[in-house]
Amino acid sequence: MSTSRPPAISLQLARETRERFVAATETVIAPAALAIRERLSSLAAQTGNARAMQENRDDFLSFQGQASNWVAMSQASWRKVLATSTGGTTQNSLSRLELIGDEVVENNILSSRLAQLIADKASFELNDLRLRIQHLEGTSELDAKDVFKPETLAKLLVEQWLAAGLTRAMWTKVQDSIQVKLVEAVVKAYKDSNAFLIGKGVMPEIDLKSFVKRTGNAASGTMPLGNGYGGAQSSGPGQYGGGGASRGMQGIAPPGSFAPAAIGVGMGWGGGAGNSQGGGNEGVVATGGSPLLMARQRAQGVLLNLKRFVSARLGPESSSGIQHVAGSGAPGGGYANGVMARGAGGASPAFVAAIADAEAAYQLASSQYVVGEEATALQQTAADLRRRTTELKKKAPTTADKATVEIVALMFQAILAEERIPFSARVWFARLQMPVLRVAIAEPEFFGTLQHPARMLIDRMGSCVMGFDAAAISGSALEGEIRRVVQVIEQYPETGQRVFKLVFDEFVAFLGKYLTQSDATQRVMSVAQQVEQKETMAIQYTIELRKMLNDMPVRDEIREFLFKVWAEVLAIAALRYGAQDEQTVTLKRAASDLVWAASAKPNRNDRTRVIQDLPKLLQRLRQGMTLLGIIGDPQEAQIKIIGATLSDAFMSKTEAIAPAKIEAMAQRLANIEDFVSDEGTAEFPIDAASIELLLGVDAASIEVVPDTGQKVGEEMLAWAHELQVGNWFMLDHNSRPSQVQFVWRSDRKQLHLFASSDGRSFLIQAGRLASYLQAGLLVPAEEETLTVRATREALAKLDANPERLLN
Repeated sequence: MSTSRPPAISLQLARETRERFVAATETVIAPAALAIRERLSSLAAQTGNARAMQENRDDFLSFQGQASNWVAMSQASWRKVLATSTGGTTQNSLSRLELIGDEVVENNILSSRLAQLIADKASFELNDLRLRIQHLEGTSELDAKDVFKPETLAKLLVEQWLAAGLTRAMWTKVQDSIQVKLVEAVVKAYKDSNAFLIGKGVMPEIDLKSFVKRTGNAASGTMPLGNGYGGAQSSGPGQYGGGGASRGMQGIAPPGSFAPAAIGVGMGWGGGAGNSQGGGNEGVVATGGSPLLMARQRAQGVLLNLKRFVSARLGPESSSGIQHVAGSGAPGGGYANGVMARGAGGASPAFVAAIADAEAAYQLASSQYVVGEEATALQQTAADLRRRTTELKKKAPTTADKATVEIVALMFQAILAEERIPFSARVWFARLQMPVLRVAIAEPEFFGTLQHPARMLIDRMGSCVMGFDAAAISGSALEGEIRRVVQVIEQYPETGQRVFKLVFDEFVAFLGKYLTQSDATQRVMSVAQQVEQKETMAIQYTIELRKMLNDMPVRDEIREFLFKVWAEVLAIAALRYGAQDEQTVTLKRAASDLVWAASAKPNRNDRTRVIQDLPKLLQRLRQGMTLLGIIGDPQEAQIKIIGATLSDAFMSKTEAIAPAKIEAMAQRLANIEDFVSDEGTAEFPIDAASIELLLGVDAASIEVVPDTGQKVGEEMLAWAHELQVGNWFMLDHNSRPSQVQFVWRSDRKQLHLFASSDGRSFLIQAGRLASYLQAGLLVPAEEETLTVRATREALAKLDANPERLLN
């Protein structure tokens, strides 16, 4: 990257991008306050012990009084941060070390969770935006307090929360509500910022290799980190996981680490040996939250523990130019930016070539393994990879490279030993060791984030195949796709994480087709999708009919018929025949004709017309109800109610409606699809009978699990919406446990299809799915992803035998 001063137009464009980003994100603070108010109101309405009830009421009243202040102060402070953003880089130095008190550390703990969620959700967009801004401003890193950094906004919101007189305990209660509103908006703002810059011609395609450069001694392999967003680190004996000593160091967050602004006291990314021991769950502050969030925290804790372990060992061993902070606080260190602080261009060319040679040799050797001799082949694979690992460690130019080789090797040993992965798939998983090593050497975030494409790909493939037996995988299209994915990665060794991201997206798309390819599943999907469309349209039509009749004096009996019966008739007609089909148009017209017929008829001409048109109208009403499945006595009961109302209208016992209003209603009904929206369509009734009715399909093989209206938290609904297609679960439905695979989610995310190995299908509505997750009736088959479990096992082996890290 050029070091010359960037032109004024580039700086202005970067400035404008920041202004747009701040303008987009500040608008979500007020909705976040509304969500907080609703959350506190819900808590205040709950029953419990007297003390908890009083605290909840006090919190609600406190926020009621300070909500507007928090919103205004946060928005003003956010704009002030924009005004002070220079686009430069804050230099880390020993002079920035300072002791900080408990309050600052606790504030950092509160904001770090929000910052980490944003960073995880916006990993790719955030990184691309950073590179584009650096390109415009000619810098090597964003300023530590740049508005684009997730921890900047998170920290500001917490600070203004406390400044408004609100408490940390209250923030903990409502942080999930804040996250739901904030994360989505901020991620969208990152995407919009990238789109804006691309529209201005700024780096439409990003080549990460062009941003790699050496610093210092080229032989050392060190370079400035180019990915991620660092925050404050902290240290202090006994502070890991909370508790212990009460003071820590203000961190020198190395630019580029993915650390939020202090995950917890003593959890800095480069903490030295012995500085972060003590209680805590895998290094994650026990702040509570949904099971999904807690699982992510535990997973992140595994990565944090690995970093701490290696930082403690590499600190005094690092003699080849790797800067570290193992106990000293020196800038640029820690495992995240010491062990992994190199780009592809910064690694030793000879070492890169050695990895390529080992990869080619293993590809050739693995092609000789024979399916059917699994035990022998697995032994050969393990021995082969272990031997090549030993050779690579000998050739590694730095202790950091040696450590990276060993950790990746141990991870793949664990993956190779996973018996639930069929042998034919494990052979291809093993071939990813060298490509992953290549990426881990070049890209620091591989060990720092769960969202790295290489991790995501291995996790997704692993979670999918571990539920199948060997016979189901061998020779299948799934095995073929895994083989194709690995071969594509092997063919593009210079593209880093980009090729992993590409094949990950392709694999996800493949799963969507592969898991739904059977005729039975296709039939269920088709019916389920149409049920969702029909119920959604029925709700939309009901909303529109209510708007049309809002200012018309229509009898309640007619209103109820139109809302509860005729809206569904219109929906199923539109689905079966098409919205503008002649049959559907006739049924739409019947609605306005019924409203006219049910209005007062004070003159003879109107009465004559009613007598003439009534048989046709009743015939259309019967046709519509028959279409909906209302026949026999239920149909006659509806006709009787309508007939009584029409008799009253004939004798002018009902109110008159202006003909112009009737005609306006008819015109709006004719094109009702132009007015409907998704508003209010989150929930709808569904059962097996409605499926059979819709298309005449026998629903005996489908277990329909409809929503019961039970209230569940937003975090549970969010968890339901984030389930990944292909993952396996244990489902306890009606006291009958089944292992099921999640195979499909409807377009509106309201219906979810799970398939069991015995041929049964479970169609579960979103609200019920969330309640099953909450009650533990639907449990992920794997508590941890494949790479997290592999990292945990690698760390256990290193902990038992630390010498193997470098020897």
